[in-house]
Amino acid sequence: MVLTKGDDFPLHQTPEPIAYAGTDRNFYDRYFFNGYAPGGSGFFAVALGIYPHLNVADAHFSAIRDGVQYNLHASRELGMERFDIQVGPIRIEVIEPLRVLRVSVDGEGLKAELTFTGRAFPIEEPRFIHRIGPRTFMDYTRLTQNGHYTGWIEIDGIREAVAPGTVGTRDRSWGVRPVGARDEQPHGSGVVPGFFWQWTPLNFADRSLFFHVNADAQGHKWNTRAVIAPDGGDATSLFETQGEMASPMQAGTRWPENGVLTIAGPDGPERLTLTPVGRFQMRGLGYTSPTWNHGLYHGPLAVEREDFGLAQCDPGTMDNYHVQLPCKVVSDRHGEGFGVFEQLIIGPYAPMGLSGFMDLG
Repeated sequence: MVLTKGDDFPLHQTPEPIAYAGTDRNFYDRYFFNGYAPGGSGFFAVALGIYPHLNVADAHFSAIRDGVQYNLHASRELGMERFDIQVGPIRIEVIEPLRVLRVSVDGEGLKAELTFTGRAFPIEEPRFIHRIGPRTFMDYTRLTQNGHYTGWIEIDGIREAVAPGTVGTRDRSWGVRPVGARDEQPHGSGVVPGFFWQWTPLNFADRSLFFHVNADAQGHKWNTRAVIAPDGGDATSLFETQGEMASPMQAGTRWPENGVLTIAGPDGPERLTLTPVGRFQMRGLGYTSPTWNHGLYHGPLAVEREDFGLAQCDPGTMDNYHVQLPCKVVSDRHGEGFGVFEQLIIGPYAPMGLSGFMDLG
């Protein structure tokens, strides 16, 4: 057995020390943040993951300026200590649980000090449990929260304060999803993996609106919900409902061209139109990255910077499928807002006419 800092807190979920997280090698524990100015400029994002059974922790920071996405990747051996929320040059501090967190970055010419303050109590999304054939693909819980940011970002010596009114979203998820080295064991004859994901955390003047949907290759939804969180609201103030997204794909891509979200709101049906004004590639945070995918082992400590022009990203390669699009949002009931439209489609997806594993729209 191994005792760690966490063992001095009343956090245990099993008779074992905190260092041990069940028996599934794919168990993970993750932080995610994104932020943007009211018009979508100054987009940035952060992720930090811990993989107890792989003995790995990794972290990523990304910022967009003038059409270039600047990315900082870091990975280290975990050493079984889960209370050290730092990977090389990227650190997260929980200042006030469920409300205030701070991100610090200092490495490879990229620096940042960013403080997130939640707008309302975070929502708990329905538990994500999904199997492909007989194999458990996902089994995790996630909390999501919109908030305000203060602070600054520096790229190669040029420091800029985050714009007044900068908002965004953070989430925390933990459980089981594919991490680390790929499992080469086939799923079985006739089993074709397919994954469809849309997520739209939206910010309005006095409320946040969240929608997500997971579906299989045939379009059958296995996890979906919409939630409205009024500013300053507690857990009892959240309005839970359902939504439906209509979203054509950009030609020659697996990215959404735009979106129309319809939800059953507390004051009747609400129709929201999402118009993208930019693009963020999620591989900057390790998602689907061939080199920096989550949980891969890079040795005791590895740090790497990666810059790329967004206009040069090939939409036909799988590592560029996963995007977040900053969007102007117009509600037919509650005026204008701003948010993010995240989409990832892997494999076939019948409702959009994707029959092959790498077909494009």
